Amino acid sequence: MTKFDYEIDDFMCYCQSKGLSKSSMRSYEQTLRLFAKYLKEEKRIDSTKEVSREAVRGYIVYLRERGKYTTISNENSREWNNPQNRIDYSKQIANATINNYIRNLKVYFNFMMDNYIIKENPFDKVKFLKSERKKKPFIKDDEFHRLLKCLDTTKYAEYRDYIIIKLVFDTGMRIGETLLIDITTYLDLKNRAINLRAENTKSKIGRTVFFSMKMGEELRRWIKFKDRYIESNLLFPVQLRDKPLLVNNFEKNYKKYCERIGIEECSPHGLRNNFAKRFLMSGGDIYILSKILGHSSVKVTEECYLDLNDDDIRQSYQKHSPLLNLRRV
Repeated sequence: MTKFDYEIDDFMCYCQSKGLSKSSMRSYEQTLRLFAKYLKEEKRIDSTKEVSREAVRGYIVYLRERGKYTTISNENSREWNNPQNRIDYSKQIANATINNYIRNLKVYFNFMMDNYIIKENPFDKVKFLKSERKKKPFIKDDEFHRLLKCLDTTKYAEYRDYIIIKLVFDTGMRIGETLLIDITTYLDLKNRAINLRAENTKSKIGRTVFFSMKMGEELRRWIKFKDRYIESNLLFPVQLRDKPLLVNNFEKNYKKYCERIGIEECSPHGLRNNFAKRFLMSGGDIYILSKILGHSSVKVTEECYLDLNDDDIRQSYQKHSPLLNLRRV
């Protein structure tokens, strides 16, 4: 191991102590290990102190020129991952992906500065690459109805997923947050609210989301159904076991349901995106939406506006036309 490897270990321990999510920690570690490998093999650098602005510029060029999955931090993993079999193997890395690497590396080197390991951040003047934002898929009303109708609600698993889909669509919660709801501590049916605990949110900050009266009726019926077959405080336990449904298992189920009705590009996170867009389209306040979604800032929430096309704006305008809403005297 190089000195850089040990320094990365220290940073990852810091991330763990801050309570970062596992997905965030994986992103940081993958980025740092790949960067360390590049420095060692291409620049003969094995310490954070030796990283120069020139080495950083070289790495950005390297990322733009090399193909996807052609370089990995652990060569032994090629034997079981077989990256060469992927459809997008060796294709150009997207600018958005490179920007994520840059963002992660900026955080790491700022940490090293804060701990007096280095005097300046070699990434501080690195600008993000221009990136075309991929438009998020929008579920139309008829598609959503067809999606719900294709589920067999006489079966425990599909009835459970039916309620999950409706709840995420109605509240904008993340799938991971939804699957960890405990009825006794999270769910407030009287006030139609769900109190999300900090340890189960992406931002590690607790928040409250709300659901409609119609959703409240659906939840009451689901809980009665669930309680007939399993004793669990979880709102969405696995059938016959007092364990939460895993995110990746729900994602597989959701993809299967979408394929039933001929929707190819879909993911459960799209339900959350749809909630955000529909909230804004109906005249909802973006600051309120930011709180509901649990975003770190309103700037993150503003990205929802980028998906509004002319038809969306036209529909929203008709609801809020100053002339149409002028009071009669």
